[in-house]
Amino acid sequence: MTTVTAAPAHHDSGTFRAALPHIAPFLGILVLAVILPFVSNDYWVLIGTRAAIYWVLVSGLNLVVGFAGHLAIGYVALLTLGAYTTSVLVAGNVMPPVPVFAALPIAGAVGAVFGVIVGLPALRLRTFYFAMSTLGFATIVTQIALAWQSVTGGGIGIVGPEFPAPFNTAWGFYFLCICFGVVTTWMSANIARSRFGRALIAVRDAEVAAEATGISKPKMLIAIFLFAGALAAIAGGLFATLQTYITPDAFTFDLSVLFFIAILIGGRGSILGPMLGTIILTILPEIAAPLAAWSTFLYAVLLLLIVLVMPGGIAALLDFRNRRPLASNRAIVPRPAALADIVRKRTGGSHLKLRGIALSFGNVRAIDGLDLDVAPGEIHGLIGPNGSGKTTTLNVISGYYAAEAGSMTLGDDALPPGEPTLRAHRGIARTFQTPRVIGEASVLQNVMIGGSIEGRASFVESMLALPRNAWDERMLAAKARALLGVVGLESLAEVRTDRLQHSELRFIEIARALMLDPDFLLLDEPAAGLSNDEIERLAVLIKAICARGTGVLLVEHHADLIFDICHQVTVLNLGRTLAAGTPAEIRVHKEVVSAYLGG
Repeated sequence: MTTVTAAPAHHDSGTFRAALPHIAPFLGILVLAVILPFVSNDYWVLIGTRAAIYWVLVSGLNLVVGFAGHLAIGYVALLTLGAYTTSVLVAGNVMPPVPVFAALPIAGAVGAVFGVIVGLPALRLRTFYFAMSTLGFATIVTQIALAWQSVTGGGIGIVGPEFPAPFNTAWGFYFLCICFGVVTTWMSANIARSRFGRALIAVRDAEVAAEATGISKPKMLIAIFLFAGALAAIAGGLFATLQTYITPDAFTFDLSVLFFIAILIGGRGSILGPMLGTIILTILPEIAAPLAAWSTFLYAVLLLLIVLVMPGGIAALLDFRNRRPLASNRAIVPRPAALADIVRKRTGGSHLKLRGIALSFGNVRAIDGLDLDVAPGEIHGLIGPNGSGKTTTLNVISGYYAAEAGSMTLGDDALPPGEPTLRAHRGIARTFQTPRVIGEASVLQNVMIGGSIEGRASFVESMLALPRNAWDERMLAAKARALLGVVGLESLAEVRTDRLQHSELRFIEIARALMLDPDFLLLDEPAAGLSNDEIERLAVLIKAICARGTGVLLVEHHADLIFDICHQVTVLNLGRTLAAGTPAEIRVHKEVVSAYLGG
């Protein structure tokens, strides 16, 4: 429970003013799209229609490729599926004819189902392996369209659907497609700036940290594949109308490459960039018509140029705010007293207990019969030489490793081995030995990711920007800003995280972990790379967190920090407990002094 509340409704006008610079480019593109038919001929209206249809598909695919980071190259398969489904339903080849406006949502539903089927390999396959699986599906769809002649017309093809008046003219159909493009842009942008969009980026760039905050990768990806598949199939239905007559030859590999490169040109984690990329790649072949035979070669060259010259894409070029230099003399000055307004005060509570924990990696015994108690409102230090099993212990508690023997309990309840995404729901948060942050996201977004499980809006509510989603976003942003104030980084809230110093990343991780308002906080070498002044401020912050009733398990090589702030200390050596007791007892323990402290 937290005392930080959502911003009141009367701040909505201020929110709109802040959002206007982000909305303005989209409004500019929309204005140009609306006036296009009045300043050009039917040929360019046709090109504009094609760009709008392609964007309907790319707006969903962008969430798969640009946000979730999965190389889905064969999405032309879902375009094909949508085109044939819509055309077959309207033609009445398998059942009585269906009106085109009813056939489109049916095609969308079919696309959503097959979008998940295409995407399921992503739960196990990454990078090029997943890309190959999507291309394989595209080949299967094409072969079915060729073989099922009684329904699809085989190689001869089938007539595309025709929309009723006023959408049966070039202008009418153009504006219909623009409307579809506007709606899909709005929905995909809503998802992108919600906790679901941030979760996708976290799964892409810091999957381990995403699991620690309770984000379920399978649930996230299935929702996105449903959405992207539905949009791709609807785009297919519109594409079939644009073509007027469709055959398997209309759905080429070049189309798949176009969709994919549009996202790469646009830049990861952006909506505006891939939209501009789609428009550019739709217009480019018309301008360079004599080079049409070289299209595949030109796409390959373009892709190489993007990787070498413009890896951030159009989005990076347009990100003027993050080109401003940051102050070089920044200092981290936490304000731990502000925790009282954010983190609830606990009295009593359950203990985190490990009994007889053992874990091996091959012939190496990483943990050997470890017993450990972490009490609420206490700081428990875990020290030992490199390779003694400290981080491995945190990974076992966090669920990344499953112990071979022993038990873990949280109060009276067993803490099941594995299942890292469930730890956040049990009140366990952590930081990492090497900071796991999303460099392309802002500091504020990184911290907000820590509160993902606190959101109450469903995926559909976020997609449609319903009130509960708006409340979630105000609540998470307010809490994240308050916690950035606690760790002394509120002035950097809007800065991209990959521009920060290492020490600042350490404190960002602590703020993200505190978003869970955890009962237990696991800190893995938080003082590594900090100056002496920063270590002193870190010590004050950790003690303030503990004073709110949170149990802290601190792995650290700075012995002075351990002995200054810890209530209990456990010393590991070769996976076994060498000593356990108060800091005063550990300081004079002969074996500890000999094996670890020196002397």
